[in-house]
Amino acid sequence: MDALGAALKIAGSGLEAQSTRLRIVSENLANAQATGNAAGAAPYQRKTISFSSELDRVSGANLLHVSSIGRDSSAFNMEYDPGNPAADAEGNVKHPNVNVLVELADMREANRAYEADLQVMKQSRDLLSMTIDLLKGNP
Repeated sequence: MDALGAALKIAGSGLEAQSTRLRIVSENLANAQATGNAAGAAPYQRKTISFSSELDRVSGANLLHVSSIGRDSSAFNMEYDPGNPAADAEGNVKHPNVNVLVELADMREANRAYEADLQVMKQSRDLLSMTIDLLKGNP
């Protein structure tokens, strides 16, 4: 396969991976305050995402893939709030292990990577169009 086709495949795999990453970050942000449903119940647990690189045998390009979506095993944040329905016997409520600042930084990084992949796709498409025009004899 040609270099432009490989660039399109690489950028496409990056777009798909970053889109999944943005979805995971959005879920984490949406549930940043979600406590358990019953007394002492576990709250929302932060999701994590891992990527891997796989060789595409047709193009010879390394493509980005989501290898796993897991759960963050760090401790939940505890807050004393005996009036909360999710409070345990001592009046403590477990809050999600989601750090909003970390999630916002991750979202910004994923958004920039997505935009960069999109720009690669646009440039590759333009180069392919110019190549076709040259082959047709239209300058």
